[in-house]
Amino acid sequence: MKYLICFFLLILSQAVHSQDLNARVQILAPQLANSNQRLLDILETSIKDFLNNKRWSADALQPQERIDCNFVITITDWDGSSNFKAEAQIQSNRPVFNSSYSSTLLNISDRDFGFTYSEGQPLDFSEQNYINNLSSLLAFYAYIITGMDYDSFSKFGGSDYFEKAQTVLNNAQAAPHSGWKAFENLRNRFWLVENLMNKSFNPLRESLYIYHRYGLDVMAENQAKGRKAILSVIPQLQKIDRQKQGSILNQIFFTAKADEIVNILGSAEPQERLKAYNALSVIDPSNSLKYESLKKP
Repeated sequence: MKYLICFFLLILSQAVHSQDLNARVQILAPQLANSNQRLLDILETSIKDFLNNKRWSADALQPQERIDCNFVITITDWDGSSNFKAEAQIQSNRPVFNSSYSSTLLNISDRDFGFTYSEGQPLDFSEQNYINNLSSLLAFYAYIITGMDYDSFSKFGGSDYFEKAQTVLNNAQAAPHSGWKAFENLRNRFWLVENLMNKSFNPLRESLYIYHRYGLDVMAENQAKGRKAILSVIPQLQKIDRQKQGSILNQIFFTAKADEIVNILGSAEPQERLKAYNALSVIDPSNSLKYESLKKP
């Protein structure tokens, strides 16, 4: 009996270590008057279990090291059977050393999150083959989330996971659903993983690492030093913007970081704030109103 208990404790320990994401999932259907709430509840649980009970990284993570992320999936149309049209808002966060602060790493909207699902359907996934769109979508973003988290802790540390996301994308090229192909949209899943794997964007990925490890992670001990590191990445972001204007990766960076950058640079010297404003308002015009406060003396 003693050995049996030890065996089950070992299995439980391995299961805990195999969980890399701490994903919160919400299914919404505000446009559907006759939605099947029971089915949506089952779907929500299935997605949550799929994301949280699989091992996405190569490392055995402790429970406190799991990556916090949110999937808000809004059903926009349902045929009453198994076909769903949906949009998804996907966000992931990263803890900052020696603080209770959590920094947003990814905040992306996917407007082509269509899938088929029937009650009781298992969410099977294979790294070698496309099985269904829902599991492919979830796996794709699980690898993107994991890769960006690793990139923020070590220089180009997320490359292996971006390669896995690319494999998911390649397997889905013949899928009947949108979002996987280059010609469909300049800011879809294809271009997201293309940017992450394209060496032209390595300066942006390196900037993500510097921003977090030498910027945010040292601010609890030395705010000026951390702020200086964050200011140092702006010229790199300018360079990428000139070469790849309007790219999805640039957009993702600033969607996640604009508010945070304004808060961090708010205590910088006036000339530093003005220099940052002049650069950021050009690189990221969609958030120019947020940067206006940096001009104040």
